[in-house]
Amino acid sequence: MSFLLKLILKIGTFALLVDYAMAGATEEQMMSAGKLMRDVCLPKFSKVSAEVADNIGKGIMPDEKDVKCYINCILEMMQTIKKGKFLYESSLKQVDILMPDHYKEEYFNGLAKCKDAANGIKNNCDSAYALLKCLHAAIPRFMFP
Repeated sequence: MSFLLKLILKIGTFALLVDYAMAGATEEQMMSAGKLMRDVCLPKFSKVSAEVADNIGKGIMPDEKDVKCYINCILEMMQTIKKGKFLYESSLKQVDILMPDHYKEEYFNGLAKCKDAANGIKNNCDSAYALLKCLHAAIPRFMFP
């Protein structure tokens, strides 16, 4: 990805975050931000079809390298994981700022339950996969772009 495209995406993501922080996110805004992340990550992993990506949010996550690395890409853009390490405190702040109030408690509880899900896993993509599987199981109304 070119430097300019990365810069534009970062600026766009920052603008979305500022807008959400000031007004609170709606489900529509969350879906739009998710689509932006998906549009960046999905083309990087040609073996991950749109159908496979759609099914990840439903908990259908094939144990395949490209799927795991796609999940890692999304979670890194969400600032949930970095270099295979779960950013727990950052994730709590993201939920507090960006999610509608009616999702917050179950996401806070799910994040707490999964705090150690990726501990000891060396591969970044495997770590993201383990974390997402845990979050999906722990959060009743789980959403993933």
